[in-house]
Order: sequence, then C-alpha cells, then structure tokens
Amino acid sequence: MHTIEHDSQTQRFTMPVEGHHCVLDYELEGTVMTITHTRVPDALAGRGLAGTLTRHVLEFAQGRQWQVVPQCSYVAAYIVRHPEYRNLLQTPEVFV
Repeated sequence: MHTIEHDSQTQRFTMPVEGHHCVLDYELEGTVMTITHTRVPDALAGRGLAGTLTRHVLEFAQGRQWQVVPQCSYVAAYIVRHPEYRNLLQTPEVFV
C-alpha cells in the first residue's frame, strides 16, 4: 500500500515510491476537476503505479461529488478500461 498525499494549494496528488514521486496534477473549477497530467518516473514504470494513483484520485473526486474532465490521455484511457468511473465524467457521451 502506497501513501498518497494531496496538496490542494498546488492541485497535485503525490505518491512517493523508493525516493521518486509519482504525480497527478489537476485544476479545480467549482466542482469540476480537470485532470491535466499524470507522471510516473521511468525507474518505476510498469508497476501499475499510475493506475493506483488514478484510482485514488477518482475515488477522491467521487467522494466529493465532483465531475471529472480527463485531459490527461492516461486518465482517459483508464476510465475507458474502468467504466465504473464513467459516472464522474462531465461529458460521458465522449466515452461511449
């Protein structure tokens, strides 16, 4: 289990792993969370860490009843693979 930290001031979620930091950046306007960027350092690639971070953030948004706009291609693809999160989308018809 990885610890995920949220900094609402910088609008960033960070997951420290083995001296590196996986990050997910977003912009919040009202109750609409636009996810702009997800990054996992090359040294940590292939471990499913981006998925862990994305799932955490989508659960976070769901708990606050926020809508999500996935500008980040990874998050968009994640939602396609995990349709249980489509209800969060501001425009779910884009993902049909």
